[in-house]
Amino acid sequence: MNKYKVCVYAIAKNEEQFVDRWMDHVSEADLVVVLDTGSTDHTIEKFKSRGALVYQSKADKFRFDSARNECLEYIPTDVDICVSADVDDVIEYGWRKNLEKAWKKDTTRGFYLYNWSFNEEGQPLVQYTHNRIHARHGYHWIYPTHEIVEYIGEGEEKPVFLTGVVYNHYPDGAKDRSLNLPLLELAVEENPNSNRNLHYLGREYLFYQEWDKAIDMLKRYLDDPNSTWDEERSASMRFIARAYREKKDYSKSKKWLYLAMAETPNAREPYVERAQLSYLEQDWPAVYYFIHEALKIKEKSYGYVNEGFAWDATPYDLGALACYYLGLYQQAINYSNEALILSPHDPRLLSNHQYYLEHQEKYLKNSL
Repeated sequence: MNKYKVCVYAIAKNEEQFVDRWMDHVSEADLVVVLDTGSTDHTIEKFKSRGALVYQSKADKFRFDSARNECLEYIPTDVDICVSADVDDVIEYGWRKNLEKAWKKDTTRGFYLYNWSFNEEGQPLVQYTHNRIHARHGYHWIYPTHEIVEYIGEGEEKPVFLTGVVYNHYPDGAKDRSLNLPLLELAVEENPNSNRNLHYLGREYLFYQEWDKAIDMLKRYLDDPNSTWDEERSASMRFIARAYREKKDYSKSKKWLYLAMAETPNAREPYVERAQLSYLEQDWPAVYYFIHEALKIKEKSYGYVNEGFAWDATPYDLGALACYYLGLYQQAINYSNEALILSPHDPRLLSNHQYYLEHQEKYLKNSL
């Protein structure tokens, strides 16, 4: 018998392709509440046919925090635990049992593993801990985008880690995300002292190839005395380095990557990005060195700023290329083998691997 009353809730717009999958995976909940924010397809009908309680947003202008708070208002007050899950998320079966096992009467929030992206073999690439499972009372959402659920209850917040609760993220790559930039600019305007929003806005400018705006905003983040989380600071430094790289100012790009290494010496990402920069310069000894250093780091952080390229085939591919151009054919083959384990169907990696084998054979024949 379940100890708590659990509600899964979400906001949705034109998500009909995901409804059945999502409802299958949240079926362990006592009830499901969905706020539709303007669907023009069959999202509403499909959710209702699967038993969800569906409401339509009354807001004139969309922002994520307001929509999630509006959805939260529709959840009955006798619910104990609210499970926020986007419709492109898949919560692995058995989550209810694991949730109730970890949750105590005085628990207010649950942390869980979130697999944000996957490689072509279906293995998690970017993973971090998320915290969108919370008590029904004492929480609300803040920030127009990249929103977070904030504790506003009485007394001390009491979080737990929900071992065995795993979300997998399978987004619709074609979905329009153009609202993010204006909403992030609004977030900074509304909360100029929120260093978190400075980081996100700087990163968004990077996505939009606004290199100078990205550099200025990320430097503003780094100058903020509240910006103390080393992983996020290191990521901001890497993003500045990328902007300078795109501006062809490789000297400044290197400077910021070295700063990122110093900030987080146990993170692979700045070493791999430094190797990528040396690849552009065809500085093969440098590529070899930075990949060698990157691969000494075996443990991936579970902060949201870890990136797939540091943990997929990329470092081994770069190592193989460097070794080939340095005449280290056997090492090139070794690196290439590792790359193919992680990405066995990549045609370029397969072609390169055959090329390394052929050159190793020629080298051995000429050595006789």
